[in-house]
Amino acid sequence: MVGFLWLACVVAMATEAAALNFTDGIVSHACLECICKRASGCQNDPCKMDLGSLSCGYFQIKEAYYQDCREYAPLTITKSWEQCSADVQCASQCVQNYMARYVSHTNCSDTCETYAREHNGGPKGCAQASTLGYWHEVQHETGCQNVP
Repeated sequence: MVGFLWLACVVAMATEAAALNFTDGIVSHACLECICKRASGCQNDPCKMDLGSLSCGYFQIKEAYYQDCREYAPLTITKSWEQCSADVQCASQCVQNYMARYVSHTNCSDTCETYAREHNGGPKGCAQASTLGYWHEVQHETGCQNVP
């Protein structure tokens, strides 16, 4: 009976993750899911104070990050910062826009490690030693050990 409950729980979590409907872009859905899991458990977390500013929603997006992603492709983001952060499709589009804007300006490769570290550390975050811990935390999320 315990095995059945465990399997049912795994299937329910996989179904929930599949239903998140991430936006397509340079960051793979698998990588977005791993970042989302690390940021919020892939839940619409309420805004909370983090390093002196609020972080909101599925990807714990800060207002400055939102402004950068919206400036890059304004027609793709039509909701306010808090509304966008609370909507997984808009939030994942914001992450896609942010990465498209900044990753090409770094000497880092187009990998999930780069995207996770940029998400955590901002522009050029992939080259900052301070973001390595975040990347290791992302890798420890279920199903994220070998995401390219």
